[in-house]
Formats: sequence, C-alpha cells, structure tokens
Amino acid sequence: MRIKAHPFLLLTLTALFWAGNFVMGRAVKSSIPPIGLAFWRWTLALVILIPFSIPHVRAQWPLLRQNWRVLAVYGVLGVTCFNTFVYIGLHSTTATNALLLNSVIPILIVLLSRLLAATPVSSRQALGIAISLTGVLTIICRADPDVILTLQINRGDLWILLAVISWAFYTFLLRQRPADLHPLSFLTSIVAIGLIPLSILYARELSQGARFALNPANIASILYVALFPSVLAFVFWHQAVREVGPNKAGLFLYLMPVFGALLSAVFLGESFHAFHLIGSVLIFTGIHLTTRTPAAGKG
Repeated sequence: MRIKAHPFLLLTLTALFWAGNFVMGRAVKSSIPPIGLAFWRWTLALVILIPFSIPHVRAQWPLLRQNWRVLAVYGVLGVTCFNTFVYIGLHSTTATNALLLNSVIPILIVLLSRLLAATPVSSRQALGIAISLTGVLTIICRADPDVILTLQINRGDLWILLAVISWAFYTFLLRQRPADLHPLSFLTSIVAIGLIPLSILYARELSQGARFALNPANIASILYVALFPSVLAFVFWHQAVREVGPNKAGLFLYLMPVFGALLSAVFLGESFHAFHLIGSVLIFTGIHLTTRTPAAGKG
C-alpha cells in the first residue's frame, strides 16, 4: 500500500497530527492518567488497524516471525516508550520545556545517521537545521532570550528527554525495516508488541488507583489520539521516511511548535503573536534549504 501523495505533504500532516497530540495531552492531563491515555490510545489504534491489516498479517506471518526481534525494538521505542514518556512528562513540566526538548529530535537523527551510518551532512543541510532550530526557539522563547536562562530541569523534562531519545533511535532504525513487509503488517505488529509492556505499566497505574471517567470529552480525546497521531501519522511517517530518508523527514518535526501554537490558540484559547509568525517563517526557510534538491553542478 502506497499513499499517492508527496512525501513532504505526508510529513507536514504528520507534524500537524503530532502537534495535536501534544495539545491534547496538555488538555486532558488532569482528567486522564498518562499511561492510561497511552494504553487506550494504542489499544483503540490496534482495533482500527486490524480490519485493514489482518489479510496482510496472515500472508506475511512467516516474515513477521522471522523479524520479531527488530519489530520488538520498534514496538518498544515507538509505541511503548515515546508517547507514554511524553504524557508522563506533560504532567510535571511546562509546554515550553517539552517543545524545546522535542525540537532536538531532528538534530539527534542527523547525528545518529552521521555517527552510526556515516551519512554525510552538507553545509546547506546544517544551515537549514540551524535556521529551523532558531525558528523553534523564537516560538518557544517568545523572542525573549531571557526565557532560555530561566528554564528549570525537572522530572518532567527528563521524561520528555527520554521520549526524544526514543523517537530519534526509532526513526534512525527505520532504515533496517524489512523491505518486503507491508506497511499495515509492520504497524499492526509493532503496536501489538508495544502494547505488551504498556499493559503491564497500565496495570501498575490502575493498582495505584489512577482512573478516568468515561465521559464524552475523554472518549473523544482518546479517539483523536488513536486515529490521527497513531494510525494516520505513523502510516504517513513510515512511507515518507522510506522515500526521503530520516534526515529530511526529521526536519519536519520543527513544524510541530508552529502547529502547536495554532492549535493552542484555537482549542485552548492561547494567543497567536508576532513571534509565532517570525518563528514559522524561519522554520519553513530551514526546511526549504534542507530539502531543496541542488541544481546540477552545485553542491
């Protein structure tokens, strides 16, 4: 299955859906426990996937069994760890700290590619990364350098940092994904595997008395994170990473603060300021520099 869309469009939509995941995580942090949100997100995502993926899973069962070890790594990093750590972190850190740490992911992907796969980084790519990161910092720090100086590292920041490292390794390792494995077989298998340790963590959370009400708002929130940031975003991300590589794909994560600011303004009543516009321009400029194909004869 291949979605007939430009990979950059898929990456942009992925950034939008994942930004919505951060906004939703902040919105429901007082009503849904973090591990419970992660568990029901992926459980519902698996339910959505199975009707479409079961024929491919059955046909490729021998290939899935043959590659279960690498699939387990993807499941733990991408399903068990990343969003669970994000949701836990958002309970005790600010959105400013979380988005700032999340913006390091593209840089970590490039560094991992350089250190572990000897992937060259051109001067144009380095400049694009620097410009995009400047845009991210402009948005997060509200164009005030003093904000950086007042950041405090707490337990929530450490959880977000663990999530960042988890996702950087997940994206880098996608290059080792079995080439013949159907995307739906791949996604279904890593979600099913990732739910195993996540269910243990959820049982522990329940034993500590963490519950949430089955009201329309909470149900709608879980439906959103199950469909858009989970199923659709992961399908889009995997296809785009395969087509453009992890370095270029990772840069589109810089769009998350842009979309996060817009979604927060619409759904959380936060204001959209001039520094959001300036930061957005810088981010798009950096993406253009990094993803632009050089003209013939130029480096």
